[in-house]
Amino acid sequence: MATCIPAGRGTLHYKVTDYKGQSCKKTACVSDVSIKRYLQKDLSWSKRVSKVLQIHKCELSRSPLRKNRKLFISSCKKDGPTKYFDFAVIGSGIAGLRYALEVAKYGTVAVITKAEPHECNTNYAQGGVSAVLSPLDSVESHMKDTIVAGAYLCDEESVRVVCTEGPDRVRELIAMGTSFDHGEDGNLHLAREGGHSHNRIVHAADMTGKEIERALLKAVINNPHIFVFEHHFAIDLLTCQDGSDITCLGVDTLNTETLEVVRFLSKATLLASGGAGHIYPKTTNPLVATGDGIAMAYRAQAVISNMEFVQFHPTALADEGLPVKPTEPRDNAFLISEAVRGDGGILYNLAMERFMPLYDKRGELAPRDVVARSIDDQLKKRNEKYVLLDISHKPKNEILSHFPNIASTCLQYGLDITRHPIPVVPAAHYMCGGVHAGLQGETNVKGLYVAGEVACTGLHGANRLASNSLLEALVFAERAVQPSVDQMKSSSLDLNASNLWPRPTVPFSLGSNANDKILSATEELRKELQSIMFNYVGIVRSTMWLETAERKIGNLEAKWEEYLFRHGWKPTMVVPEICEMRNLFCCAKLVVSSALSRHESRGLHYTIDFPNLEESERLPTIIFPSSPLISTWSSRQLQKQPMYQ
Repeated sequence: MATCIPAGRGTLHYKVTDYKGQSCKKTACVSDVSIKRYLQKDLSWSKRVSKVLQIHKCELSRSPLRKNRKLFISSCKKDGPTKYFDFAVIGSGIAGLRYALEVAKYGTVAVITKAEPHECNTNYAQGGVSAVLSPLDSVESHMKDTIVAGAYLCDEESVRVVCTEGPDRVRELIAMGTSFDHGEDGNLHLAREGGHSHNRIVHAADMTGKEIERALLKAVINNPHIFVFEHHFAIDLLTCQDGSDITCLGVDTLNTETLEVVRFLSKATLLASGGAGHIYPKTTNPLVATGDGIAMAYRAQAVISNMEFVQFHPTALADEGLPVKPTEPRDNAFLISEAVRGDGGILYNLAMERFMPLYDKRGELAPRDVVARSIDDQLKKRNEKYVLLDISHKPKNEILSHFPNIASTCLQYGLDITRHPIPVVPAAHYMCGGVHAGLQGETNVKGLYVAGEVACTGLHGANRLASNSLLEALVFAERAVQPSVDQMKSSSLDLNASNLWPRPTVPFSLGSNANDKILSATEELRKELQSIMFNYVGIVRSTMWLETAERKIGNLEAKWEEYLFRHGWKPTMVVPEICEMRNLFCCAKLVVSSALSRHESRGLHYTIDFPNLEESERLPTIIFPSSPLISTWSSRQLQKQPMYQ
């Protein structure tokens, strides 16, 4: 167990988990400071190598956004394999872009994104942003709703900060050109969702995230100090030992179109890379959500918190219940927004029996963890594959104006939601845990800041309140600006720092036969890992199931690593699929370890062995990094951490 101290506030009470699920309670005084699916989805890595060797290394990737300004850059040899920026931002969602726009006032900014800039969790967010914008509402009410939904595990100072500063962050979005829906009176139309006591959700129909992403990307494109590097897969953070501190000096990436390793050195780095939904087979997250940021931070010795709290959205579209079945499996489940229930949608089982009042007096407006467990219980008791969400009793024009994207998507499969109920099933949706952050997005790694889903700020506690995620991303992106600027101004980073670490390598030397075998085996083991997480670490858990998952994942990881190295793979070799698999293994183990350490049922973590709330367990789960001597390949950095002088 490393001896680093988590960022936090005042006296922090916490549980320590050693990555094996063993926990103890401690008290410490801590200070306030301290992938397009690559080239083509069906193009194997070995075929990509051949293709890349036939194209000019400096060919720019084609993006419809580039016609406005040439800021979306693919690395060229003339630029060199190392790039220097004042600020590096990993991720192009709401947190990353909002932060980039602010720090660009003080220096140069690299925004590094795994696929196209718009391919992020923000772009898929349907519901909206929660904020106190009505005179009938109050910050105190929003705080109470957040804390109740979070099963009283929330950091109250974080809740206060987000609920208080949130309205100004929303107004800033509007000033930047974000177009939210307005009512007939000309005021913002405020919707209500599960767990909220007031109407406080600003939205753009059922495509809010897409509208916010559009406005932010437009501002980024027009900013001469921001450079966006698309199709750059972040491999590992570049860290070193600087006295008693671990310091982050940038990140190594792989340009997935040219297969060139590109090193970014920066004075301050923001990790805003989203969540890890793809540790499960059914998730609402886009393909890029493979836990890269959480895994990189863990390998860089960052403290991780509350990973047991995985939110399953209660209502993802169930393909099994559609009149016309999709011809191919989806990459990610289609989300049926929380706002449908907030607007009066009713849940029924297949016998058309309304069931939510049997589980919670709030009915369909109960928090997500309650609704997801209720649906799960119905499915298991009745041996059914989905339930029904009905909004058809509302006026047709109202349905189509509030939910145009949901209506049009369902209609593609023969379902008219103005006349028939929607088949739905829970799906992995959001990580409430992540990299442990203080009130300014700071981590225990000097120079590394976090915002968005990759971070654990304490706002969500044991369960996220609907539409609080985009709000949290906005608030903490803003709060991370000043300490990042201070860090940038005080940094002594120089050009020679690039030579501190050996570079990852792309395995051109392996034959195509070995490459194909490695990638084929990895694809199958990825599915097996997802199956283990679904079967043993789902909505309802038990100690036996979690221990089984821990054992199976350990064996699976050992099998995978042995297979790779037997076929000539070296620990410093990188390709996207292998890097993703490392990150999925790392995040899956963090979830299981955290879940095993919590001996109660709270929020999103429900275990049949400890079915009740325990006041003594009302503490965040803190995971310190393992010793690199005993960790697996997925849990340690590719390069040895150097000393920096």
